[in-house]
Amino acid sequence: MDRYDEKILAILARDGRISVAKLAERIGLSKSPCQVRLNRLIEEGYILGFRAVLDAEKLHQDHVAFVEVRLTDTTEMALAQFNAAVLAAPEIEQCHLIAGGFDYLLKVRTRDIKNYRRVLAETISALPHVASTSTHVSMQGVKDMAF
Repeated sequence: MDRYDEKILAILARDGRISVAKLAERIGLSKSPCQVRLNRLIEEGYILGFRAVLDAEKLHQDHVAFVEVRLTDTTEMALAQFNAAVLAAPEIEQCHLIAGGFDYLLKVRTRDIKNYRRVLAETISALPHVASTSTHVSMQGVKDMAF
């Protein structure tokens, strides 16, 4: 990993649709060496994929809640069961195992508070080993970056 690779990653993190020609121009290399570097960064796992950033408001999915989850059991088997169930829940946008006063922090995206209450009751509370939850509703997203 050198300064060219770092520049490639920084540019792609902001603009994943940039052409290889424009990327090469911006980092100061010709197209072929830039393409070789890009392919290597993908093969080595530095770049995990490319995706579209969607407008949550237009999709009526702009209600965001962060949920603290405490488990009844934190053995490796219990954590694995919880993790597997979270992966199957499309409303849960992010899930982080936390060192602190609770076990997991979830980011949940729904249409509105009524739908969030349904997801909390039917999905989150039904996840394996959930003892309790605490919800924090986002009033406004100020900064939201994938990385």
